[in-house]
Amino acid sequence: VGTGYVGLVAGACLAESGNDVVCVDKDDSKVRSLRRGKMPFYEPGLEELVRRNRLERRLTFSATLPKAVRDAAVIFIAVGTPPGEDGSADVSQVLEVARDIAKAMNGYKVIVDKSTVPVGTSEQVREVIRRETTHPFSVVSNPEFLKQGAAVDDFMKPDRVVIGAEDPRAEELMREVYDPFTRTGAPVMVMDCASAELTKYAANAMLALRISFMNEVANLCELIGADVDQVRRAIGADRRIGSSFLFPGIGYGGSCFPKDVQALIRFAAQKDYEFRTLRAVEAVNTTQKTVLFSKICAHYGGAKGLKGKVVAVWGLAFKPKTDDMREAPSVPLIHALLAEGAKVQAYDPEALPVAKALFGSRVSLAAGNYDALDGADCLAIVTEWSEFRTPDFVRMRKLMRAPVIFDGRNLFSPDQMKQVGFTYHSIGRA
Repeated sequence: VGTGYVGLVAGACLAESGNDVVCVDKDDSKVRSLRRGKMPFYEPGLEELVRRNRLERRLTFSATLPKAVRDAAVIFIAVGTPPGEDGSADVSQVLEVARDIAKAMNGYKVIVDKSTVPVGTSEQVREVIRRETTHPFSVVSNPEFLKQGAAVDDFMKPDRVVIGAEDPRAEELMREVYDPFTRTGAPVMVMDCASAELTKYAANAMLALRISFMNEVANLCELIGADVDQVRRAIGADRRIGSSFLFPGIGYGGSCFPKDVQALIRFAAQKDYEFRTLRAVEAVNTTQKTVLFSKICAHYGGAKGLKGKVVAVWGLAFKPKTDDMREAPSVPLIHALLAEGAKVQAYDPEALPVAKALFGSRVSLAAGNYDALDGADCLAIVTEWSEFRTPDFVRMRKLMRAPVIFDGRNLFSPDQMKQVGFTYHSIGRA
């Protein structure tokens, strides 16, 4: 239930392993689009997966929940849990779906919380269903660990499968569902629902913490003349630490890390516990999103120096291989540039339609990365798409008014930029 990011990926992958899957969404237009093969978002490999399983008739789309419930053995709830004004997760859609499921039940069902939900939600779902039906059921917590840009592979080849199940019948059925994806030895970790629910938040919070920590290290490196890349490689070689999520940049974004960090802070506060490390993580990330703008301002002698300048921006999505611009560092950067009278020419391989909806005619959206450079006074690199890593610097210099690059993702080496004649500003490197 729910054909957003989690629901559609999970549904397509479950169909790929031979299951008959019905993806239900209350949005009729979205269902019609999916039936025509139109994806609501970009995710590598997903469109092909959906098309193949639609043709094999293992995957169908419907706006009608009751029939889908009656035909199903397992029902995944994968609707949104957006942050409220205080940052806490809003589970009203999850509970509404649970109520509708209960009203349609015709026998034993396993209802799975796939949405990211606070601790205690499985018990709330259980109570909602109990009030609406006398049929037997089990409620399971099964958090997702899908990286945007690699979600299909993450589902098909998981690091681990976490199952919060408190009765053997539900556990057996969930193990059966995930058996095709764990044949290479990925552990199926069965635990109580509260532990499963917290695991999702704790995992994302830990990754966000590593990012913010390295961004602080990068900022310190700039002050003392150290090279954050050398530091990163050296600490990542420690097996206790590892190399993942140690790349400095201009802050994390997307639909998960910001929301989940906020939700865990708020949940802890409701239990009279102040999660101090996560408050620091959030504060550092907010500040880090201003770093590139500050470097641009400093280069031009202050914010007033930006008036009339043409700034090319490479990368709009919060990370490569997605069109998602939620909480993306590009958004506050572009708003700040526009506010100071700069003109922005931007390019992203996938996020241009999203950017058009966000900025309208205030930003010139280019058809290609070199098109964005035409007449630009400088280039700001915001997202580390692979096609930006080895550009034609000679061509770039001919297109730009001045050879100036502000690299928020450290794609190039300072020595390389000096050799090709660019003034180069990066993160955490002198």
